[in-house]
Amino acid sequence: MEKEIDIKGLFAAVVARNASDLFIKVGAYPTVRILGQLEKLPQTTELTQEMVEKLFMEITTEKLRQKFLETNEVDAAYEIYGLGRFRVNIFRQRGFIGMAFRYVHSDIPSIETLNLPLKPLERLARSTRGLFLVTGPAGCGKSTTIASFINHVNENWNKHIITIEDPVEFIFVDDKCIIEQRELGIDTFSFAEALRHSVRQSPDIIMIGEIRDTDTMETAINAAETGHLVISTIHSINSFQTVERIINMFPPYQHKLLYQQLSLLLQGVISQRLLLRSDGKGFIPASEIMLSTPTIRSLLYEGKIPEIYASIQEGYSYYGTQTFNQSLKYLFQNNFITIEDALACSDKPEELKLELHGFVKGTDDFDFKLK
Repeated sequence: MEKEIDIKGLFAAVVARNASDLFIKVGAYPTVRILGQLEKLPQTTELTQEMVEKLFMEITTEKLRQKFLETNEVDAAYEIYGLGRFRVNIFRQRGFIGMAFRYVHSDIPSIETLNLPLKPLERLARSTRGLFLVTGPAGCGKSTTIASFINHVNENWNKHIITIEDPVEFIFVDDKCIIEQRELGIDTFSFAEALRHSVRQSPDIIMIGEIRDTDTMETAINAAETGHLVISTIHSINSFQTVERIINMFPPYQHKLLYQQLSLLLQGVISQRLLLRSDGKGFIPASEIMLSTPTIRSLLYEGKIPEIYASIQEGYSYYGTQTFNQSLKYLFQNNFITIEDALACSDKPEELKLELHGFVKGTDDFDFKLK
């Protein structure tokens, strides 16, 4: 007799162990990710094809099942009352169904809890139009940062916010804002189409789950130009690469115009990476923050993207911009992370090593002096 899979028990174990992910694979034990490490769930058995297919039927709707049959992969959200909400990607591997669940905490962390700098984020919250992008690799907390930002706006300002997500992750409860959340495949059919129509719904802020293609980026730029703050994510590692990715989405003859548009519209880019806390109690983000300062606007207008790094570095005290190294230095000096993790995360480890050993770089490339 085929052994039953305890669906609720699986998700209860994820929550109880404070795991970030649950992996389901035919022929393997249910496996979770805890503080970046994979662990087989105890008191479980190897999953059979029938068990995984039963789980698939349990967590999907008829519409999602049909889409999966057509494409062999689908994104969805699944919620168990009393336990929590999960984002799931369902796919095929070696002909079998596989699943990767991400646990979405019901409590949205505050900006302070995430150790993100409040001053630049509040400046972005006051923006009446433009683009605000959160970037980084998969699993670095981009969605959590945006949710924290939206919740902060919700608690402090009167705004109309529309989110377009695939799928809806964090659930917002109206406070000072009206927040409407639209899900791809249920409430709309594409990011670009939903974005085009949302500008007619009188929003102050539009959040797009992810900018994946040129059509969505072009529509986002148009929405920002017409008086909306557009928030989204892009998979890029820093501000320099973010700008380059946007520009390279379009043909070369449009690049000059795009630099001009970004100089006016790009309000901020937060690029982040997660590091293990030195006390072993979870992760903490290191972040590069680029804001629309006069110098950065001028560099964007002229297409001098490589020079942006120095301007971010110089604006640390006055504007609240910061490079990854400045963020890593702060985290290390406040005992949040180890020096080994700081150097491994840095784009410029030699420069960071000098700073952490009490040196600052002088005006000449080879002129180093003690603090």
